[in-house]
Amino acid sequence: MLLRSTLFYAPAILLTRLSALLLLIIATRLIDQTEYGLLTLVVTVGELTDSAVTNWLRIALLRLGGKGEISNGSVRLAARVLVVTTLLGLVVSAAASLLIAPERWVEFAIAVGTYLSVGALSRFALTLLQMQQRHSAYSLLEFLRAVLQLVLPIAAILLVHHSFLAVSLASSLGVLIAGGIALGLAGRRVVIGPSRFTHRELFALGIPLIAAAIVSFGLNSAERVLLKVYYDAGAVAVFAAVYALARQPIDTISNAINMGAFPELVSRFDTEGPAAAGRFLGHQMALMGRLTFPIVALLVALSTEIGGLLLPAGYHQNLGLLFPIIALSVLFANFSAFVFENVFHAHKKPWLQMVALAPGSAATIALSLLLIPAYAEIGAALALCGGTLVGMGAAWLVSHRLTPVPIPWADLAVSLGVATATGLAAWTASALLGEGWPLFKLAAGGVAGGLVFLGLQSLLHPEETRVLAGKVRAKLGMA
Repeated sequence: MLLRSTLFYAPAILLTRLSALLLLIIATRLIDQTEYGLLTLVVTVGELTDSAVTNWLRIALLRLGGKGEISNGSVRLAARVLVVTTLLGLVVSAAASLLIAPERWVEFAIAVGTYLSVGALSRFALTLLQMQQRHSAYSLLEFLRAVLQLVLPIAAILLVHHSFLAVSLASSLGVLIAGGIALGLAGRRVVIGPSRFTHRELFALGIPLIAAAIVSFGLNSAERVLLKVYYDAGAVAVFAAVYALARQPIDTISNAINMGAFPELVSRFDTEGPAAAGRFLGHQMALMGRLTFPIVALLVALSTEIGGLLLPAGYHQNLGLLFPIIALSVLFANFSAFVFENVFHAHKKPWLQMVALAPGSAATIALSLLLIPAYAEIGAALALCGGTLVGMGAAWLVSHRLTPVPIPWADLAVSLGVATATGLAAWTASALLGEGWPLFKLAAGGVAGGLVFLGLQSLLHPEETRVLAGKVRAKLGMA
């Protein structure tokens, strides 16, 4: 079931991440580092504010609204809450803009406010489609968003040079178009009926999520904000570019697994009990390890080649250190969010997420203050890695008291061995080309690592490999 749901959502998530990657490659070459740094800070502040005032509604709806038919009463209630919380978010984002980018706060506030508003609409619409189990529509609209968020910002760069505001507004326009279509499609299948939940139930689940998002500031944003404070937007640009490259492949797989697994998790919790939900999360952890450990190994082995090919020369400093540290950070954060923190949502006790996030957030802020002044981008990466590791440990400790998740040590050890072999094969193949072009070295390393990964997976999991190959052939019309 986990692999099947992952295959449903992986293309949609992959396309949006690929779009973001292509935009990064183009934008870093067409606008200077300061403008790109401000653009990434817009996303940072927008995501932080969004998670605090609107993203919680997605989790609450998935937990309370059920699967299948959605009543218009539920939609209206959730929409009213969304409007109020988004307006609150606009006030918060304007204040944050004044603190983070005082030299250009009006432009910054406009960009963040627009990002927040259209993101809230799009997220709400896609959540309705997800609740309706309309996986194909969800994937198609995410594909549309990915295309628009690539084409429109590039057009803005070509028409309005050296302006992070133009690029940000163009990207938001793409989100608005796709979100509007998604809302129209979801609305056609809404049935007449009362809400399945009350304001009180919604806020009882949502307020702790809001508090947790605020507490998670250290884990999600502190290092970039402090880089801007101690250095400038150019330093943020370097860190953010490498972070985006290292994050995308790991996040794509982890999100695809969780998108389909989360509704199933809460369903099993409600029908079969906490023990069944814990076992399910153990299987989810094993699958995440199997698919993401080799990605981390490839990022470590080919970090110089990836950065050399995809980023301009001004971004090449310390690639060999930044990539491994940030990749581990993303791995720790995903295991924490998509395994241990899901226990809190299943138990309808999201306030425990705040308890679990606090140690990691505090550790990131403390390490950032200690390391960034002396080590700049490397210090920011180390602070993030330390904070996410502490956060994962705290999430495990707190969730274990509710529902122990059986750690699949044997599966994780095997996945680590596969990842090590994958990374070594990639590094060796790339090194054999000496001082060749980064493209050729990256291709050789990627092919070698990919073949080793696929070969080992076929040997270790022959039945799943045959099933997956059959599904891929059927999708391609080869069966």
